[in-house]
Amino acid sequence: MSTNVAVEKNATENNVNLIRRFTKRVQESGIVKRVRGIRYEERARSHYVSKKKTLEVIKRRAERERLLKLGKISLLPKKRKK
Repeated sequence: MSTNVAVEKNATENNVNLIRRFTKRVQESGIVKRVRGIRYEERARSHYVSKKKTLEVIKRRAERERLLKLGKISLLPKKRKK
């Protein structure tokens, strides 16, 4: 969707005022706000990718439970030295 913003120079208007009016018109139209809003928008994950990530989580969880049962890791987090 394209939105055109146009301003015409009046007879007694200088270039600075013309640019200021144009900038104001662009801001009012919401073009900049919309573009900045969609700039970092991420696509929705596909079914395959979400399924693959879920399987990885399940695999990691099972491995952690196995290591807990064997006593190779503990539930308590290690204290960090300051």
